[in-house]
Amino acid sequence: MRIALCLEYDGRAFCGFQSQADGCGVQDALEHALRAVAGQPVAVTAAGRTDAGVHATAQVTHFDTDVARPDSAWVRGVNAHLPRTSAVLWAQPVTAEFHARFAAHARHYTYLLLNRPQRPGLWAGRAGWYHRPLEVPAMGEAAQRLIGTHDFSAFRAAECQAKTPVKTLRALAVARDGDLIRFDFTANAFLQHMVRNIVGALVTVGSGRQPAAWMGELLAARDRTRGAATFAPDGLYFTGAEYDPVHGLPATHRTVGLLPAGA
Repeated sequence: MRIALCLEYDGRAFCGFQSQADGCGVQDALEHALRAVAGQPVAVTAAGRTDAGVHATAQVTHFDTDVARPDSAWVRGVNAHLPRTSAVLWAQPVTAEFHARFAAHARHYTYLLLNRPQRPGLWAGRAGWYHRPLEVPAMGEAAQRLIGTHDFSAFRAAECQAKTPVKTLRALAVARDGDLIRFDFTANAFLQHMVRNIVGALVTVGSGRQPAAWMGELLAARDRTRGAATFAPDGLYFTGAEYDPVHGLPATHRTVGLLPAGA
């Protein structure tokens, strides 16, 4: 039997999603909790692997098991064994054709950036920070130059193991809400650090150090060394993936709320 499961987590408590030898990954915590409910080892596959410090509002996973449990056991039972900084949102049986990673035809990320002179207090660890004023219209204009299918080598981490740097960025919206600037990304897939590197470049434009056209120049150059510094993981959220409705899944995309941590 194959089970699809969606969870949220605060990335500060983990060293990333992928399992690690010291057990610090989200995958390690989830598989430990699933084993407690199933009574046997369980291996999970995720829609997207997040780096250390990156959060998720809707990380879709799947696992196979021959143990029959009520759907509620895969939610409340697993949550009873997860750290308090993570929680299963829903779980349900799916067909063997469903695959959390390969069946996803789009993925979503959001980056929250606190734009004010003072460093974050309530938003510490939950949003990036830039202390000088940023021009959102200029960043929005620059962002549009990235839409489409391109070689995103200029925004790719050196250690990225993706087979190809060519990805299709379907949408990139930039909007301000008070002191927060929100960057919403949708693509078929993402390269390692791609979102954080794009945010860094957009901040360079928004601060007036480069014109909007510079974004297109970076893209064409395919040279990571010409880009901006990689922004902190604090403000990055994996907000879900999209699947064919035939799988009958509950919501697999959840936006980030704008209440500060602890509010």
